[in-house]
Amino acid sequence: MSDQISNLLDDATLTETGLAPNHAGRVLLIACGALAHEILALKAANAWTHLDLQCLPAKLHLWPDRIIPAVEAAVEAARGSYDDIFVVYADCGTGGLLKAACDRLGVAMVEGPHCYAFFEGNDTFIARSETEFTAFYLTDFLVRQFDAFVWKPMGLDRHPELRDMYFGNYTKLVYQAQVNDPALDAKAEECARRLGLAYERRFTGYGDLATTLTRVAAKG
Repeated sequence: MSDQISNLLDDATLTETGLAPNHAGRVLLIACGALAHEILALKAANAWTHLDLQCLPAKLHLWPDRIIPAVEAAVEAARGSYDDIFVVYADCGTGGLLKAACDRLGVAMVEGPHCYAFFEGNDTFIARSETEFTAFYLTDFLVRQFDAFVWKPMGLDRHPELRDMYFGNYTKLVYQAQVNDPALDAKAEECARRLGLAYERRFTGYGDLATTLTRVAAKG
């Protein structure tokens, strides 16, 4: 794992403030903080030293309309410092507005509706969604940050009785595992129990994120 993430840069930091770039490399990846561990793991495994990484705060996902101006500002600030810029966000609840903004800015971005889709593979996820519309998904990051992104924002820490109102139409929690970690598996299963849902674990690895970044790295 790159030293760009140290013990001081934990998931809470990635949630609140993100990750500053190293200002090294020819291509800048502007990504969601929720993807930092996965992107840095891919960089290290493939020796993509020409890729630099900047992560915006993962908590922007709680307010998708804030993602667009944050990405726009990051792209404009980086212009002239890199040969290319690539945005490592999917649509992420912006209703196509992030793609429109990237088109205006002249930068490419990850394809797909959200990270659940590109981790599982967009085509596979879309095919499953025809029959799996009562599933609630978590990634490695969201398992680790379950309280910050699910339990507290929904007020379940203060009003647990609201659980059935929010999740009464769901039947299962699907944990999309990017790595094999028994501790994360146990925590994901506990998340399912807290939500009153059946539990299913799927090992997805990095899915379309890996293939997309491989293309970006080869181009750069």
